[in-house]
Amino acid sequence: MKKINRRDFLKIFGGAAIGATALAACTDDKERTTAAIVEPPKDKMTMRVNPKTGDKVSLLGYGMMRLPVKEGGSMREHPDGTIDQEMINRQVDYAIDHGVNYFDTSPAYCQGLSETATGIALHRHPRDKYFIATKLSNFSPATWGFDASKEMFGNSLKLLQVDYVDYLLLHGAGMPSQDAEGKPLSGMEAFQLRYMDNGLLDWLVEQHDKGLIRNLGFSYHGDVEVFDTLLRWHDEGKYHWDFVQIELNYLDWNYANEINPRNTDAVYLYNELSKRNIPSVIMEPLLGGRLANVPDPIVAKMKSRRPEDNVATWAFRFAGTPEKVLTVLSGMTYMEHLKDNIRTYSPLEPVTKEENDFLMEIAKDIYDLKTIPCNECNYCMPCPYGIDIPSIFSHYNKMIKEGLLPHNKQSEEYRKQRRAFLVGMDRSVPRLRQANHCIGCGHCVTHCPQRINIPKELHTIDVFTENLKRNGQVEEMAL
Repeated sequence: MKKINRRDFLKIFGGAAIGATALAACTDDKERTTAAIVEPPKDKMTMRVNPKTGDKVSLLGYGMMRLPVKEGGSMREHPDGTIDQEMINRQVDYAIDHGVNYFDTSPAYCQGLSETATGIALHRHPRDKYFIATKLSNFSPATWGFDASKEMFGNSLKLLQVDYVDYLLLHGAGMPSQDAEGKPLSGMEAFQLRYMDNGLLDWLVEQHDKGLIRNLGFSYHGDVEVFDTLLRWHDEGKYHWDFVQIELNYLDWNYANEINPRNTDAVYLYNELSKRNIPSVIMEPLLGGRLANVPDPIVAKMKSRRPEDNVATWAFRFAGTPEKVLTVLSGMTYMEHLKDNIRTYSPLEPVTKEENDFLMEIAKDIYDLKTIPCNECNYCMPCPYGIDIPSIFSHYNKMIKEGLLPHNKQSEEYRKQRRAFLVGMDRSVPRLRQANHCIGCGHCVTHCPQRINIPKELHTIDVFTENLKRNGQVEEMAL
């Protein structure tokens, strides 16, 4: 398998592709990795019916974006790692044997290696045992031409070793971008250049009519104008969407837009699709792992309701409960996570009205923490000025989650908390890589899948830290 180094990968797919790979993924939360996982049954997987084709699709979808590497963990932790094809084969075999039949990949995943690895693993099984979803990931201006994008689709068929794709997505519809000269583009401007001006969408519709694409849809990120426009086209009969991939979890249900104005609440996205009978494919059920690593007091609150369930199970049950959800994607690096997720959906125990209300309370608890919505995906790295952005955010969020962020100088705990914050920051991040060295260039912003205004947050942390160093009152804005 030919490897693509990071520099060549960025040239082909563009920086936005890095952000777009942050889909529906489990992180290595300690509870799920170390707990003894009960073997799930083989014949109990909850299936959902595609209203267009009648296909029975597993509620759990296998996201092929965090594949294991021989160095341990995934390519996310080891971007130059070697794909562990043997382990991928074992996990795919196990998934299929337990009813999982939807596999989601992209030319942009795993440094460009995901489609090859997915094709090798799935080609060993009868074609009618699985559905393949891949994407037109033409993020870079170099791929916006018709011929380049057409070649990308043809290459996907070749690498996946298939004659047709079951589900093809316009990847990252609504994501802002930059043109070849570095000029910022809105989500609508980028969509127009990637899919409309070059005639590509019309060509994809032709492939759909020929049977090379059985279901045509898009994954939505960012600019709600694009989402609304594409659904208006659907209503007008201009284009027909067989499915749409959206971010949905119990925190984003009502708080996505409040956490980040450039995101859209899942309740709006799902309801708009549902009333048109367009199936939803769900990404980020764990919000990049944040909902599998909630603060201890929230864990205790959830455990008091269902002691046998881990916090990730709550999130997956919520994501799978809406009836128009076709499948819920999870990027599974470890066999333990695969087994745990299969068990949750074999069969699904839908969230009750009372449990839904409880999860809305939990969502408010998490939102009220005011943490920075960083998933530590490292897509913002490397910073051209050497700042360790993920580690800075990680330490700041950790102190908030543990209730140790110093904010009241009159408190008996203030001196102890102040020292813990400053010493902890120095231990976590070398001083030359801390927030005070950010110049606000914005290089990181376009790569962030959570649309965080990273320079602004770094400035807030810098002000907060400097106040602590001067032993002064902490600014309210920093809380």
